[in-house]
Amino acid sequence: MDLWTKGPIYPTIFMPTGFMMHIGLILKKMGFRLLVVTMVFIVVKSIIDSDYSDPFFTVTSFFYYVSGVIFFMFSWELSDRIIKKHLRDDPYKGLGWVAGVQILGKTIGALLPLFAIGYYLALFHFASVLDLKSQEPWLQFRMDFSRAALIATILILCNLFYFSGQVKNRLHTRMLKLEKEVLATNYKILKNQISPHFLFNSLHTLTSLMYEDRDLASDFTARLASCYRYILDNQDSDLTSLDKELSFLDSFIFMMDVRHQTSLSIRMEINLAPNTYVIPTLTLQMLMENALKHNSFSDKHPMEVIISNDHRYLRISNTLRKRNDAHSSTQLGLENIKNRFSFYTTSPVLIEQRNGHFTVSLPLLKKNVEQKSPLHLLT
Repeated sequence: MDLWTKGPIYPTIFMPTGFMMHIGLILKKMGFRLLVVTMVFIVVKSIIDSDYSDPFFTVTSFFYYVSGVIFFMFSWELSDRIIKKHLRDDPYKGLGWVAGVQILGKTIGALLPLFAIGYYLALFHFASVLDLKSQEPWLQFRMDFSRAALIATILILCNLFYFSGQVKNRLHTRMLKLEKEVLATNYKILKNQISPHFLFNSLHTLTSLMYEDRDLASDFTARLASCYRYILDNQDSDLTSLDKELSFLDSFIFMMDVRHQTSLSIRMEINLAPNTYVIPTLTLQMLMENALKHNSFSDKHPMEVIISNDHRYLRISNTLRKRNDAHSSTQLGLENIKNRFSFYTTSPVLIEQRNGHFTVSLPLLKKNVEQKSPLHLLT
């Protein structure tokens, strides 16, 4: 269904409530338009009869009011239909200057004969009935015709601006929805990539421990189960409590210490109340996996990872020693993290490389954070 497809038709027998709502919307629209036409008529008559010498309610005034209502109701509806047809043909091409001029030309082209016929008949065939006294009927005809054409042109231009705004808002909303769907898809892809990779390495380590230290293997298994329980429990949630994420990370750090021993040092220097903050799920694991994937480390050259905070940011910093054989990074993980945070805060995710360290600073999100519209994602 395109942006301008009409809604369902409600049968009067089976859905009387829907039918009445449909009639109500039509009456509301017509009432608004009648109010606009009436106000325009009052303004135009006040300008023409600036000295108020003619009575306001006369046969002539009644004719011009009724003809104005008929002409401009028809003009408004015709303009609506031509614009909607243009948008149904291609809902996403919008209403640019070229399309606007074409629509204006089509609408005015259809209206001018109607105005000409109406005022010609009134002034030359029914003037006595309508009390249209004029010593120069052709001059009066040209004045009435020109005034009607001018007002109709203004009305059509206003209608074009209105629909242009509607198209922009609808496309804007659709783009935000699509952007969110893309981010959600990327997030699921990342989780599906991380989990099997993490599981494979963990099982490989566990196999070795079973022959070397059964007690440690038991602890390792418990931590692995804890990690996967967390992943399964939060797989459909974009946000999780920071204390849960740090608790998960504690199990993750234990497993990494067992797996890499002295070649890896991970320290947590957290000085806040984590239960008052939230964080996009598995963000810290993604950053830890990135650090391990893209850097070389050994017993001689260990890698140090520090997780700390200040009053605005949670920081994950690791020793920077890029692998020589590493494939070029797609930056998908970092871009995904930045975009996920952008739904909840205008504070950016900061990424720095200096003094031999790679640091990612994540904005702290309060527990009552609400989702925002990331307008900058559309630019």
